Amino acid sequence: MRNSHGIERLMVGLTVLVALCSGLVANGQTHYESNIAIGGKSGITLSKLNFNPSVPQTMLLGAMAGVTFRYMEERHFGIIAELNVEQRGWKEKFEGSALRYSRRFTYLQLPVLTHIYFGSSKFHGFFNLGPEIAFMISQSTSSNFDYQNWKTVADEFVIGRNTDQFTIPVEYKFDYGITAGAGMELIMGGKHSVVLEGRFYYGLHDVFSHDAAAPFSASSGMSILVTLGYYFRIK
Repeated sequence: MRNSHGIERLMVGLTVLVALCSGLVANGQTHYESNIAIGGKSGITLSKLNFNPSVPQTMLLGAMAGVTFRYMEERHFGIIAELNVEQRGWKEKFEGSALRYSRRFTYLQLPVLTHIYFGSSKFHGFFNLGPEIAFMISQSTSSNFDYQNWKTVADEFVIGRNTDQFTIPVEYKFDYGITAGAGMELIMGGKHSVVLEGRFYYGLHDVFSHDAAAPFSASSGMSILVTLGYYFRIK
């Protein structure tokens, strides 16, 4: 498999970090007042696939939405778990051509993140970091040419480029990777808060087959997310 052992070890390290921080939060429970909140979020995504051999592409615009649970102490650390629906994929780049092709995958994703925050009782800045697992629940393709029979397209921007990705079937619906983000939280009345966050996801598993006979040895995903969320404190 094309994923480096270094990245795999990094993900294991992040998982351990989440567990350690969870322990710190739990141990601090006797000293500081806990804060438990539930909420929701939605936003936009920009994504692409890391193909090898490379495929000319640009970021694909998508959407995401989900629900979130947060447990934290009054002193800087917490844990966040989310259940989200996110669109990922890629958009082919045909520079100087009117051709269009994009492929979109919809995932049900579960990130578990260490939450590090700072600030006052009215405003927080924060960092989130941790592992994520996801499962593809649907896929779709959009094109303005017959991508299943692309040789009929008399266009110099198709001839001579990789085309296997136009029709290659999805091999792996399960995905996992690392996500990290930063943002700010405005706290209103002690119970309500609004959160703005930017996040980056790096996938560690391929979408398409990476066997020796497969056209691509790598096809992992990456995405940038910008979300607006709401929390309601229940404790």
